[in-house]
Amino acid sequence: MKFFIDTANLEQIKEAQDLGILDGVTTNPSLMAKEGISGNEAINAHYSAICEIVDGDISAEVLSTTYEEMIKEGEELAAIHPNIVVKIPMIKDGIKALKYFTDKGIKTNCTLIFSAGQALLAAKAGATYVSPFLGRLDDISVDGLNLINEIRTIFDNYGYPTQILAASIRHSMHIIDCAKLGADVITSPLAPILSLLNHPLTDKGLAQFIEDSKKMK
Repeated sequence: MKFFIDTANLEQIKEAQDLGILDGVTTNPSLMAKEGISGNEAINAHYSAICEIVDGDISAEVLSTTYEEMIKEGEELAAIHPNIVVKIPMIKDGIKALKYFTDKGIKTNCTLIFSAGQALLAAKAGATYVSPFLGRLDDISVDGLNLINEIRTIFDNYGYPTQILAASIRHSMHIIDCAKLGADVITSPLAPILSLLNHPLTDKGLAQFIEDSKKMK
């Protein structure tokens, strides 16, 4: 399973990269705004900076909602760097845009997936990734992990190469459960990824090893 970090914060991206386990980055307009980045020129420069840090797929989201505008914006984003993946919303014109970019050999990530039917349409249009949002489903008392399972079954039934990119990760158990269900990728804030490191018995065992090593001197 690939690990992406879901942020526009360069320091967090560098920290995840330094761990040696980072495969890519996802961003969205909300994450850009959180870092105080606005305007096409500044946003594109920020994507370029991310690509300098991480040698992997970097999802850059279009802000448009019409087919023509998504094509124009997506082509501009794809021109920033070969690792850019054009992130397209799950809407009717978005499906058309996915097919256009697929035919052009440009990687895509279909975002805001909340049903297996949406994922199926995106896969039919040739999306490189689909991004089901687990946490947002959990927030309304719908089992987000069941959606991952449904999409995995459908994609395996028909051999779709589209990768399941589990998004809206809230905690480390989301990551573990996605791995068990066969998600191809998780994208997560840094904290849930770092929390995978933690276990009280590891801390206790290391403290004991350190204490015992003092007796050997």
